[in-house]
Amino acid sequence: MTVKSVCVYCGSRSGAMPAYAAAARDLGRLLADAGWRLVYGAGDVGLMGEVARAAQQAGGQTFGVIPVHLLRREVGKTDLSTFVVTETMHERKKVMIMNADAVVVLPGGPGSLDELFEALTWRQLGLHDKPILVMNVDGYWNPLRSLIERTVDQGFADASLADYLTWVDTPVAAMAALRASLS
Repeated sequence: MTVKSVCVYCGSRSGAMPAYAAAARDLGRLLADAGWRLVYGAGDVGLMGEVARAAQQAGGQTFGVIPVHLLRREVGKTDLSTFVVTETMHERKKVMIMNADAVVVLPGGPGSLDELFEALTWRQLGLHDKPILVMNVDGYWNPLRSLIERTVDQGFADASLADYLTWVDTPVAAMAALRASLS
């Protein structure tokens, strides 16, 4: 039996609502409890640090990927099970998704959006068929959901684009969706 790996995209900041950090911690713990490996951006700040520390504290495997230019800024977390340093952001994203069976997007900023849209575009182009979950903690991603729907409604994407995303509100719901899609 191979270990499932879940790539988590999330903010290098904690955000304005305590619920964001709580969701990151809960997801990290639940991934570890399931025996699944966390794949993430290898930072020890913001939601990235929260999800990784929670997974570690619960005994989970952690696989972090960080580009050399962000080692200081994101405080590269070198005590992970696997710590990979890449030359570029592009390499980081490729290594992360290639080492995961699924993607979960927590609240985050431009970097998380970049990662999400690259994973979504790659899925649309048939470069992978991994599930992509968007954890809409306290409605954080509601505007994004509306934008995706508008993109389809205005003819800039097929309706299948929206089908590539699974929207969940909590870490427990994310785990249930992951179990269903990865079984």
